[in-house]
Amino acid sequence: MGEPAAVKSEEIQMTQADTATAERFIAEKRIGERIRRLRLKKSMGLVELGKHTGLSASFLSQLETGRVVPTLRNLARIAMVFSKDLSYFFDSEPAAMFRVHRQKDRVRLPQTGVEPPAYTFESLGYLVPDRHMDPYFAEFLPLNEDAEARAHMHAGCEFLYVLDGELEMRHGDKVCTLEAGDAVYFDSGTPHSYCCLGKRSAKAIIVTMHQATAQPQPLRAAGNPRPAVAGLARAGGSDGGQESTLL
Repeated sequence: MGEPAAVKSEEIQMTQADTATAERFIAEKRIGERIRRLRLKKSMGLVELGKHTGLSASFLSQLETGRVVPTLRNLARIAMVFSKDLSYFFDSEPAAMFRVHRQKDRVRLPQTGVEPPAYTFESLGYLVPDRHMDPYFAEFLPLNEDAEARAHMHAGCEFLYVLDGELEMRHGDKVCTLEAGDAVYFDSGTPHSYCCLGKRSAKAIIVTMHQATAQPQPLRAAGNPRPAVAGLARAGGSDGGQESTLL
């Protein structure tokens, strides 16, 4: 008679949530870390958060370090302070973006459609999908005397830092000469162009930041109707890759 009862007890245990698994599930949500990040973003101390929530500073400290698990009631109080829904503490967190682009793995691409090319470039962000900015290493080559840089424009902002050589930059009705160590940050919605000065190439780091709905228009090299580097189309598109599709 005792044997069926033992089997039934074992079946009940098998259908019950395992305590260790439940604790691991709670730990994986890192609720304490999420609370701490919210608090620090608001430059709020534990005492101040305690005043807003009615919870003691010592309890909140234990909560942030994972020594205690909050009830839904207490978690709701904290969520309300930071204008968050309860789901914020349980939704999966996106993995932090971190991509290393080794020099040996990058591909240097020349300007297409022109011989000799007026520039070469390397994408410094090709491993990042759906990126919001496009960094490049660009090398502008000396131009023929009869060549003329053509202005272009695209939505967003642009940043350029000259590593070596000289560049003449035109931005609207402004003209300036940039040398090694000089940097410029500007509205790329205004017509602008670059021209390599001197007999040696100019090297620069260029970062374009553009609106998600707009594709940046490439920098047009001197004497070339096709685009050049500063406003290059995103190398590799939204899923990465080093191939570049010039507009």
